[in-house]
This record gives sequence, C-alpha cells and structure tokens, in this order.
Amino acid sequence: MNLRVPGPTPCPDVVLQAGAAPMVNHRGKEFAAVIEEVTANLKEIFQTKHDVLTLTASGTGAMEASVVNMLSPGDKVLCVSIGAFGDRLTSIAEAFGAQVIKLPFPVGTAADPGAIKDALSKDSEIKAVLVTHNETSTGVTNDIQAISKAVKEYDKLIIVDAISSMGSVPFPVDDWDCDVVMSGSQKGWMCPPGLAMVSVNERAWEAHKQAKMPRFYWDFTQTKRSLERNENPWTPAVSIFFSMQVALRLMKEEGMEVIYARQEKIGKMTREGVKSLGLSLFAEESHASNTVTAVTVPEGVQAGDLIRTIRDEHAVELAGGQASLTGKIFRIGHLGLVTEEDITQVLEALRESLPKVGFSGGLTAKTVQEAR
Repeated sequence: MNLRVPGPTPCPDVVLQAGAAPMVNHRGKEFAAVIEEVTANLKEIFQTKHDVLTLTASGTGAMEASVVNMLSPGDKVLCVSIGAFGDRLTSIAEAFGAQVIKLPFPVGTAADPGAIKDALSKDSEIKAVLVTHNETSTGVTNDIQAISKAVKEYDKLIIVDAISSMGSVPFPVDDWDCDVVMSGSQKGWMCPPGLAMVSVNERAWEAHKQAKMPRFYWDFTQTKRSLERNENPWTPAVSIFFSMQVALRLMKEEGMEVIYARQEKIGKMTREGVKSLGLSLFAEESHASNTVTAVTVPEGVQAGDLIRTIRDEHAVELAGGQASLTGKIFRIGHLGLVTEEDITQVLEALRESLPKVGFSGGLTAKTVQEAR
C-alpha cells in the first residue's frame, strides 16, 4: 500500500526493525544512551540550544502539554486558526480554563501577521499566542517567522504546533524566536506514532513557573529533571525511542538541507500533477504546504467514492477532508519517507480513477509524466 495520508507516514524497514528490539531497563545505562543521542539530534534539527523534551504521546498530547505547562486558568490567549488543528489548540486552551480570543482565517488561506499584530495591539492582557505552522487539514503553511516577529513586538509568548512540519521544512526555532514548538514522531520523522517532542526556551520556562493549569503526567518540570539524568519521569515508549534513534541517524545521514529540498520538489510536483489532471488546489498556492496537498473534490464526484476506488484498485491510500471540509476535499500526504515514484503512482491512480467516479476533466498519462 502506498500510504499517502498526512500521518502516520511510512517508515523505513530499518526503523521498524529497530522498534522490534528486546526491551531494556528504561532506567538503565543502555536506554540512557538512547535518550541522550535522540535528544541531541532533536535539538540539532529543531535548531535550538534550549531544551527539547520528549513525551510518550501523539501530537495532540504535545498540544495539551504545551498549553497546561505555560498557562493558568483565566489567562487571555490569542488562538490563531486556519483549520481543524488550530481549532483543536483552541479547544484545549478552552478546556483548561483559558480566556480564549479567537482569530480564525478562512480555510485554505494563511494567517495574516498584520491581523495578529492588530489583535495584540487591542488587548495588552493577552499572555500568549497559539498558532499552527503547517495545517494538514487544509494544506497551508503559515509564515511563522513573520508571525513570531509580530508577536515579539508585543513581548508575548508564542506556542507553535509544528507537528507536521518540523523535520520536513525549515524551522529554525531559535532564529525565529519561538518559545514552545511541538512535533510528533508519526509525521516527517519516519517513525511510528508514540513520541511527542517539545522545545522550551528560557522565556517559556519563566512562564512555566507561573502556570497553574492542572498537570501531572505532562509536567515539564518532572520531564526536565529526569532528562538531566537521561531518563523519563514515567515509563516511556521504549520501542519508539529505538525507532526514533535510527530514523534520526538516517535524517542526519541524508542531510537536513537535502531533505528540505526534496520535500519542496515533491510538494511542487504534487501540486503541478494535480493541476495537470484538471483538478483545483484547495490552498492558496503562495502558502501551499510541502508536506500535504489538499485538493478540491470536483463537482459531480463523491470524495468517498474516489478515495475508495483509488485504495481498492490502485493500493494508494489518500485522506479525506476533516470537520467542515468532509466530502469537499481530499488530501495527499508527502512527508517523511516519500519519493517521486510514490507521487507518480498517486497521479496515475487519480487519472485512472477520476473518470470512474464521474469526473470528465482528466488528462492523459503523458501529462502526468510531464508534471514530474
């Protein structure tokens, strides 16, 4: 199966084999060496000199952990949303008692740093800004560098969901002055689900000291103290650590600049290939994601029929739309372990499947090849 959803993503065989290794003492020297290596390599890819904490969780666990470790009930927070995962961050902040100020943007578009500045200028009591870097529900990547600059003009904390971007597209955490940045193993890291990674700088640690939202398992203080001994405060996902250790070695061997260039090339190839078939991109192309492409379902076509046909007849797994976009778009994931051949297979499957589900605008196999 050519798994082309935005996560979980395919894993190299050596990464999966590493996860099948026998258990070890998670408080012993052998596993401490794994944590030490994984942490050092994560800091290198996050491009930060500050702490990178690793939690046993999915990306949503990282979201909740980041919120409850930085805020108190009643704190005013500006929640910037361009889709389902921005909405999820908003819901988490609301669930723990933050006073949420919502700043939504139309789905398919990116957040406007100017609008964020305007919102901050109107309320000096806002403590933090929550924002998504790469919104997989719509295929849009926000300009976090510009957004962070706007936030720092007002000296506010910025908490960034980079779950589906970190490790796939450039995100120099320290250079962009981001306080809390999170990611998840099942995305561009070529690993199974189970680990969440969160970078925390000194400004964030100061906020953490004042934060009063309830937490226990997610407590960053506990995690940091244990990390100083190359341990985890609780039983970690040992097998996923083994896999992550190998995946990070592979990423370093390939080179991050090479990975970023490959992701950019494949993202462009996907978008051009989709357009060559007579389909429309959902996201505004100036901010289109290089890790997932969202495609508008053409008139007269049922999204479920198209996704099912491609899966059953071509062994290609695509993702549908989420929330309000259910049935309106489908999504092609191209992050982590992905090649041009994988995308060619997707485009060929679309070309052959679209007429079967009622679309008459498809083009030829030659056009698909030219899109490469």
